[in-house]
Parts: sequence; structure tokens; C-alpha cells
Amino acid sequence: MIENLELILPEIFISLSIMLFLMIGVYKKNSSSLVYSLSTVSLLVLFALLFNFYPLSEASLFNESYKIDKLANFMKILTVVSGIFVMLTSSKYIQLNKIHKIEYPILILSSILGMMVMISSNDLIVFYMGLELQSLALYVLASFNRDNILSSESGLKYFVLSALSSGLLLYGCSLIYGFAESTNFNVILNNTASSSYGLTFGIVFVLVGLAFKISAVPFHMWAPDVYQGSPTSVTLFFAILPKIAALTVFIRFLYVPFVNMFDQWQIIIVFLSISSMLFGAVAAIGQRNLKRLVAYSSIGHMGYALAGLSTGTNEGIQSSISYMTIYLVMNLAFFSCLFMLRKNERYYENIVDLSGLSKNHPILSFSLLVILFSLAGIPPLAGFFAKFYIFMSVIEESMYFLAIVGLLSTVISAFYYLRIIKIIYFDPEIDEYETNHHFGLKFTLAITTIFILIYFIYPRGLTDVVSKIIII
Repeated sequence: MIENLELILPEIFISLSIMLFLMIGVYKKNSSSLVYSLSTVSLLVLFALLFNFYPLSEASLFNESYKIDKLANFMKILTVVSGIFVMLTSSKYIQLNKIHKIEYPILILSSILGMMVMISSNDLIVFYMGLELQSLALYVLASFNRDNILSSESGLKYFVLSALSSGLLLYGCSLIYGFAESTNFNVILNNTASSSYGLTFGIVFVLVGLAFKISAVPFHMWAPDVYQGSPTSVTLFFAILPKIAALTVFIRFLYVPFVNMFDQWQIIIVFLSISSMLFGAVAAIGQRNLKRLVAYSSIGHMGYALAGLSTGTNEGIQSSISYMTIYLVMNLAFFSCLFMLRKNERYYENIVDLSGLSKNHPILSFSLLVILFSLAGIPPLAGFFAKFYIFMSVIEESMYFLAIVGLLSTVISAFYYLRIIKIIYFDPEIDEYETNHHFGLKFTLAITTIFILIYFIYPRGLTDVVSKIIII
């Protein structure tokens, strides 16, 4: 067991980093900038460690409760890369909004550690520990801007509703433990030859808890308010990272212990997928705030990711992973544009604030044009390929109704994306925004926009990596 501990070196490193930065923050005055910089560097080191372990085929630790495999490595790399870009883009924002405190980067690192534990979990107890570690950090982050009443409100809403969902999830775990006589996924698989109503109820409760974490309908009610009320840097974090971890748990939970009960849980995933796609597309039409729009948009996008999981095939799982990868790039790009809407040290986040943006900021407008077209799924941009992978996997399993609903919701969502483009390019111009943005923000926007633009040249780069992830 000891000799395998190097496999969890990334987790050990980030845990020690958190403790070290906390001590630096406590004992050294005015060290918030130092801790922030060190946290960013530690994430870069973490990425290097994960990348070093990527070629590993598979290994299990702690009595097979913690799994290191290609799925875990890939999703951890996605999580850490997203975390790096979140830190790079939001440094100026947190300074201007007076939330540049030592706790901020430490909470982000703690949340990422929880997500890494979730991603590798092969046991209900380990998964729940990771989930709570992630959630406890997110509760505080949502209400981090204490001077803003909306931020305090969003933190409270997230805490209350998330605690409820965690309770339901824990109840589901206890039901599964009671009927399967184990919390280990591999043992549960061996003990579920004959399915029982108790296990079915357990699966339903756990899926309710997980659906809350990815804001799938009908457990989405927290997302618009939390996205709008939280500081924009935290909203970016909420929009990407927890969803990567939750989707991985969906894959592990459904396809390892309960693959034999596919017929029973498939209908739940299909329902979550259809309702999320339709509701996300329709509800976003009337929004005036960009962060609320992103919230409803992310609900719709999670519907597409779940559609891939509902197929019951490796291809479907791979299409969902590819979708999440492209989705996080598009979100990073969109929020980078949002961070650039700054004037007199104030950030703007309403759709009307984009009016006539193309007159004064042609490069920013072009980036937004590319991002919004990609989110709408317009070829040949990366967002089109993301949806194409999902539709192909769904159609291959003859789930035509799901494909039709997905196509319909794509058409509806294209309406509000195109409306924003109309506002940017054809509405009367407003005052200019500042253009002196820091390097991290410009770099993130450039990288993500180029990725979205040129993805069609070599789409196999991503699919070849993802195709090596075999679950079933």
C-alpha cells in the first residue's frame, strides 16, 4: 500500500500546500497577493504532477475505495487547468471588489481537492467526503463579498438548498449500503445480481443529490440567484469546476455498481436531460443579466451532457466527456469577455451594457461573436462538434426522441445568443470600456477563442484522448 502512495502525490501536494498557505496568511501581514500567487503556482505544479501520471492504466488504493485510472486523470487535469485559468482571469476583479483576502485562493484550492477526491472515488463514503469538502468551500465562496447583499443572499440560498440535497444524497447512500451490504462500488456490483426496490430508491436519492450539484432541472432553482449574486470570479468557478467533478461521479456511480440496473436508472437520466435542455433554452430568453443568462444556459448544457450518459455505451460516456471539455473552454472565454467590461473600476454585467460594443472594441466583439456562435452550436466552431458528438451517440442507440428534443432546444437557444450578437453589432454605441487589462485575462481570452475557432482543423486530437477512457 505504501509503495502506491506516489499515485496520490497530487492530492498530498495540494493538501500540504493549503496548510502552508494558511500558515503564511496567518503569520505574515498583508500577504493576500503572495498567497494568491503561490496558489496559482501550486496549481501549475499540480498540473505537472497529474500530467506525469497520465499514462498509467489503472490502480486502486485504500482497499479499492480510491481509483486512479484514465477517467480520473483526464478529469483531474481538466479541473486543475480550469482552476489555473480561473485564477489567472480573476486576479484584478477580486482586487477591485475588495475581496482580495488570503482565504479566497485557499478556499479555491480546498474545493479543487474535494473535487479530485470525488473524481477518484470508488466508494460511497469517499465520494461523500469529497463532495462535502468541495461544498463547504463553495458555501463560503458564494457569499465571499460580504458587503454585497446579493452575495450574502446567494451564499445562504446555496447553503440551505445544498445541505438539503446532501441530506437526500446521504440517505440514498445509506439505503444502498443497507441493501447491498457495502459502500464499495465493486462489491455493490457483485451484490446486485437481483435488483430490489430498496436499491432503486437509493439510486434515485443519490441522483437527486448529484442533479442538484450540476443544476439539472428540477433541481436547478438555486443556480440563477447564486450565479447572479456571487462575485463574477466565483460564478466562473461555479459554472465549470463542480460540474466536471459531478459528471465524473455520475459516470462512476451509474456505470460501475449499477450497470446491471441500467433499465431502471436510464429513464431518470433521460428525464433530467430532456427537462434541462428544454427549460434551459426557454428560460434564458427573458433574461437581462449576463450571469443569470449563463446560469440558464449551463442548465441546458448539462442536459446535453446527461443525454450522452443515458445511452449506456462507452461512446455515449466519451461524447459527454468531450462535451464537458469544450463547454469549459467556452465558459472560460465568455467570462474573460465579462471581466473586460470594466469602466471606472466598476464591472458591468447586463446585456444592455454590450450595446454597440463593436464600435469601440472590435477585437472583444469578435471574440464574443465567436463564443456565442459556438455556444449556439453553429458550425464549424467547437460548440458544434460538442453537440455533434452527443447527437451521434444518442442516434446510434435509436433514441430519436432525445435527439429531436436536443435539436429543438439548440434552435431555441440560438435565438437568445443571436439577440446578444445583434445588440453588440447593431445597437447604438455606449461609452468605451477600459482596455488596460492584465496579461492573464488577455492570455485566457486569446487561447480559448483560438481553440474554439481552429478546433475543426483537428478534432481528432480530443476524441483520440477521450476514446481511451473505457468504463464498460
